[in-house]
Amino acid sequence: MRRTRITAAIAAITVATAALTACGGGTATGNGGNKNPKTLTYWASNQGKNLDDDKQKLTPELQKFEKQTGIHVKLEVVGWPDLLNRILTAASSGQGPDVLNIGNTWSASLQATGALLPFDDGNLGAIGGKQRFVASALGSTGAAGKDPAAVPLYSLAYGLYYNKKLFKDAGIANPPATWSELIADGKKLTGGGKYGLAIEGANNAENIHHAYIFAKQHGGDFFDASGNPTFTSPGAVAGVKQFVDFMASDKITAAGDAEYAQNQSLEDFAKGKAGMLLWQAAGVQLAQRGMKADDWGIAPVPVQSGAPGQGTQVDTMVAGINLAVFKNTQNRDGALKFVKFMTSDEEQKILNGKYGSIPPVTSAQSDPQFSNPEQTVLRQGLAKSAVALPQVAKESQFEDVVGPALKDLFADAAAGRPVTEDSVRKRLEKAQQQMAG
Repeated sequence: MRRTRITAAIAAITVATAALTACGGGTATGNGGNKNPKTLTYWASNQGKNLDDDKQKLTPELQKFEKQTGIHVKLEVVGWPDLLNRILTAASSGQGPDVLNIGNTWSASLQATGALLPFDDGNLGAIGGKQRFVASALGSTGAAGKDPAAVPLYSLAYGLYYNKKLFKDAGIANPPATWSELIADGKKLTGGGKYGLAIEGANNAENIHHAYIFAKQHGGDFFDASGNPTFTSPGAVAGVKQFVDFMASDKITAAGDAEYAQNQSLEDFAKGKAGMLLWQAAGVQLAQRGMKADDWGIAPVPVQSGAPGQGTQVDTMVAGINLAVFKNTQNRDGALKFVKFMTSDEEQKILNGKYGSIPPVTSAQSDPQFSNPEQTVLRQGLAKSAVALPQVAKESQFEDVVGPALKDLFADAAAGRPVTEDSVRKRLEKAQQQMAG
């Protein structure tokens, strides 16, 4: 299934899923046909350096679950470029996993298909209760006023990572706190084959996250209070232009970054090709790429002026991964046992420790490993200056059309074509028309 018509796809899936639910699931392998109470299928998202890295991290925990419950978990790690399409196809066909990871920004969109098991009071009670989870993480589990479509598994936030040696060589004493400071520092760092800031201009998810936060900092949004798209609002246009201008006019980002789509900015930062990086919990992946903890520092993502906070001072989204159950699983009891296991205090400490993320389970955050400088910055961001992406049914379509719009704008910047307020507005207007289509 191509993602160019996800609005229509979700509408069709909603009808198809209702039929599947009414008939009690399919008969093929997967969530519709897995009638073995001692087996579960699990789709995990790619959180580590690569798919094999995730398998190595998850397999010992799944073996632990099997030893405790007698339930074997069949694991498949799915890369981010394929995950949403795979989920939508599974929702339509009834053939998929029993349990799966979803990006928390998709919660309301996937909830709208009716394919996911609602975590009502009974299902939440089966995994220990709603009160165990951090409120901001629960805010990204589905539309307001509805039972969550999933529960938080890993919490993430953006931070500004900087190369200490490159900063010292450039005579920069402290990380920037405002965007004007970041641009000034970026220009000092740019030259000799190095650049100030690494980005991923062809990564739809990264584009969306940054566009949304920049729009918020300009007092704008991409949806109104009723969930209707407002892509050409002045704040949205100004925010997108400021982000693309790092390459287009500020010249602190390499033109080649316009083609980066999956972790290449991490590679460049780790190799000393870029002095700064905006990323979610990068520490573990930087270590995997040979960078020592003393080589880099972290600071809050800059704001227009002042200090991070709420309103126009937000500097990160409530990022993270949620754990969901397909409604027509034939092994609901086993699936809920697995969710309870994965969100237990012990596993939250282990798994989030492996990935460098933050436990969305409150009691697990007290572990000392989540008090290092990186985790402290990220936790404070989530607590004080984060905002959830819109929990509306059209959110996944928003990612599908606005992400490529930014990719096109970065391509213009890389080719030396002017990126103006008018050209940004036209790209966003086209994206909004695609939503309507």
